[in-house]
Amino acid sequence: MTVITVGGHVDEDSAPFLTEALDGAVANGSARTVVDLSETGFADSSILHALFHGQKIHAAAGSAFVIAGPLRTAVSRLFQITGAGRALRVTDSLETAMTC
Repeated sequence: MTVITVGGHVDEDSAPFLTEALDGAVANGSARTVVDLSETGFADSSILHALFHGQKIHAAAGSAFVIAGPLRTAVSRLFQITGAGRALRVTDSLETAMTC
């Protein structure tokens, strides 16, 4: 299992680092990758591109891909407004994401 913790602000300058980490998890054969967004205070649409990329490559590899919260208000709103919360597997805690 791989846990990727994303904190602070995620925008077009920092989202490529998340994409790299997700690619690395798949390349290393991780059976489950959890992206912990509980410490992410702000994210723009760049994070969605990275997360949907992660979902796609994990599905192709037969690996589980889960987002862990709780999501802070700005991130929660982004997921809600865009519908990403329905398209991605999002849990309310890291513990849940590690076992669901």
